[in-house]
Amino acid sequence: MELKGTTTVTRSPEEVYDFWSSFDRFPSFMAHVDEVRVTGPRTSHWKVSAPFDREVEWDAETTEEAPGARLRWRSTDAADVANSGEVDFVRAPDGTSTEVHVTLRYDAPGGAFGKALAKYFGEDPSQHLDDDLRRFKQVMETGQVVRSEGAPWGKRARQEFPQHSAQPLSDVELKELHA
Repeated sequence: MELKGTTTVTRSPEEVYDFWSSFDRFPSFMAHVDEVRVTGPRTSHWKVSAPFDREVEWDAETTEEAPGARLRWRSTDAADVANSGEVDFVRAPDGTSTEVHVTLRYDAPGGAFGKALAKYFGEDPSQHLDDDLRRFKQVMETGQVVRSEGAPWGKRARQEFPQHSAQPLSDVELKELHA
């Protein structure tokens, strides 16, 4: 399975790259990423919530780094779900913003059947990537995930990011989110 997504962030490519390349920040904007632990100069360990209350883990290695321009990675052989990806940071035409182009590849558990079943139960990977990129943009531009009155408890079924009037989460809410 291959997913592609793009967003534009009102920050320089260097700033956006620096934030993205700090993998331990991913749980702040990626709904299914529970933990990322940097284990070496080019390696990290990932824990991710998967459909049907599963948790998957893997070790990843960075295969290409071009500061301010590109990151590529792949999971190691022992991964629960084999995956790889890349992100390109391209200066936007306005000269101050950055286009973030993400490509993710992974072997969906259960193959085509698992993919169809997950989609049936509301787990659309393309939508998750779009949502994650929207939250990434918000964190980069405002320092937080912006909340709205429209869905005060977010996507309750997936326990994602409770929402409130455009304000940061309280300390209590942050603890509940990471509990």
